[in-house]
Amino acid sequence: MIRSARLLCAALLAVVLLGGCAGIDIEQYRAEKPRLDMRKYFSGTVDGWGMFQDRSGKVVKRFSVVIDARWEGNQGTLDERFTWSDGEQGGNPARRAWTLTDLGDGRFVGRAGDVVGEAHGQASGNALRWRYVLALPVDGKVIHVDFDDWMFLVDDRVMFNRSVMSKFGFTLGEVTLSFTRRPP
Repeated sequence: MIRSARLLCAALLAVVLLGGCAGIDIEQYRAEKPRLDMRKYFSGTVDGWGMFQDRSGKVVKRFSVVIDARWEGNQGTLDERFTWSDGEQGGNPARRAWTLTDLGDGRFVGRAGDVVGEAHGQASGNALRWRYVLALPVDGKVIHVDFDDWMFLVDDRVMFNRSVMSKFGFTLGEVTLSFTRRPP
């Protein structure tokens, strides 16, 4: 009887823990407006302002970014140029160039020099979720960090972005950004 109770408790604990890992389904945003059209929003110049917070919530670094974006067919390029609050890169790139492929049905893949493998994205309604692994320089070493990146379109010019950085399932920090698309 005691063994059965222990097994039942272990099974319930596993269900709770695994349920917490499931996260939010992008499809719950399907009806949200305005609809995010990645190819339209990331076309031309987009300005961004953001911050990195460590796991305690302390703001460690602030930055601005200018993104020059263009599409040819189903291939897109996002050329990001960063300016860091402390005037130093601190292991962060001053520039990142994304190559995106629109797979249709709101699905995208992306590549960048410091992204390990491919980034995978799914758009639905006003939202986009990107997941990727970033090779991040820290104290003279490079560590691979998981990014769970959510973007939410507010109107035709403004979008919010929140990224959770983790390693082995433990949150390391968060990046919060606000984007404004320049008029064409």
